Amino acid sequence: MIIPLEHKVFQLISEIVTVNDLQCYVIGGYVRDLLLKRPSKDIDIVVVGSGIDLAKTLARHIGKKGRISVYGNYGTAMLRYDDLEIEFVGARKESYRADSRNPSVENGTLADDQNRRDFTINALAISLNRETFGELLDPFNGLHDLEHKIIRTPLDPDVTYSDDPLRMMRAIRFSSQLGFAIEKKSFEAIKHNRQRINIISRERIIDELNKIVLSPKPSVGFDLLEKSGLLELIFPEFDRMKGVSVMENLRHKDNFRHTLQVLDKLAEKTDNLWLRWAAIMHDIAKPVTRKYVKGHGWTFYAHEFVGSKMVPEVFRRLQLPLGASMKYVQKLVLLHLRPIALVEEEVTDSAVRRLLFEAGDDIDDLMLLCEADITSKNDEKVKLYLNNFKLVRQKLREIEEKDAVRNFQPPVDGELIMKTFNIGPCREVGVIKNAIKEAILEGIIQNDYEQAYGLMLEKGRELGLKSD
Repeated sequence: MIIPLEHKVFQLISEIVTVNDLQCYVIGGYVRDLLLKRPSKDIDIVVVGSGIDLAKTLARHIGKKGRISVYGNYGTAMLRYDDLEIEFVGARKESYRADSRNPSVENGTLADDQNRRDFTINALAISLNRETFGELLDPFNGLHDLEHKIIRTPLDPDVTYSDDPLRMMRAIRFSSQLGFAIEKKSFEAIKHNRQRINIISRERIIDELNKIVLSPKPSVGFDLLEKSGLLELIFPEFDRMKGVSVMENLRHKDNFRHTLQVLDKLAEKTDNLWLRWAAIMHDIAKPVTRKYVKGHGWTFYAHEFVGSKMVPEVFRRLQLPLGASMKYVQKLVLLHLRPIALVEEEVTDSAVRRLLFEAGDDIDDLMLLCEADITSKNDEKVKLYLNNFKLVRQKLREIEEKDAVRNFQPPVDGELIMKTFNIGPCREVGVIKNAIKEAILEGIIQNDYEQAYGLMLEKGRELGLKSD
């Protein structure tokens, strides 16, 4: 089978390896995606010989258009050319120790290199040699697995996953990204080897987990993580959300399944990684706040507050960034019930102002999360809530245009208060600042300097302060 390779870089490489009497192939993900008609800018080139030497020779041919990086310790080189990233490596065979996923490496043949690949669909190679240019080499029936949407290991899956346990995460990630099924024997091997994930660094795990979160239907990946037993090991807080409790014939929904529904609905609307993480975390505290109150039913009092406090610890343990991204997720978890509370009551200007003030520029993302959070099987209830959310969105636009309270700072600050009343930092300064903020949010005064200044003087007199 001949596969067309249209980019000129492949012909350039072919000419170089022909002159130097080398064997060279495109291999792995680029070949897989080419056959699936998926766009890909990452090309892996394997050469029987030195990948670094081949990359350097190609860089000389390309000239200033190519930028090369050499990683001597790994025997690889990366060439950036046009919008492509081309990685070069010599064909190799690998052997593993039980306590590490880092293999002992020695030079090998193309067959050795294909044997070490994680899945049959990633062991596909295309020849760049002149006589066989474009020929597909498929020793493990990877083309069959592509056509039938199967994730399968080239060799014994028990050995494959034990040697490099990160491949378990990769199998689930590919299943979630591509919509492929993991072959039964391979999935059983993942369950059998799940404890081996503990030798993998958190950075490697979270990289795969984020790719699952960003997949078209993330629930596929998380469902497989849960069924394999990996979720309990890498993200126990999420795993603890599963299950339904019943008391006096009153049930509460499976929060794990509910969260996956929310995540999938949100994935249809946005590829914002951190908004998707907010969906994952929005009910994370329900297992620890769950309580049955006789005559009332199941409660999860303050789960949004407790959940927001759990976010930093989860991010820290998973090696997710602890800066603005974490604070964004924390804010959305804390506020995720507020728009729902609005639609259950009268949508007042005051309540909308407070929501705008607290959510700031993240208000639109918060509304997306809250709309996705409506997962009732009662179609009428869902329709009612979504219609009410439209009313909230309209009210948000009206209040924002009228009062400009998104991210607002009261027009009178602490420095002016201290100067006006000739006082230093003290409790009274905070009381006056808060009174002005509350008056603006309640609509008692406008977000206006003159009105805020007048209220400052009034509150100062009430507190026994004298102005100059």
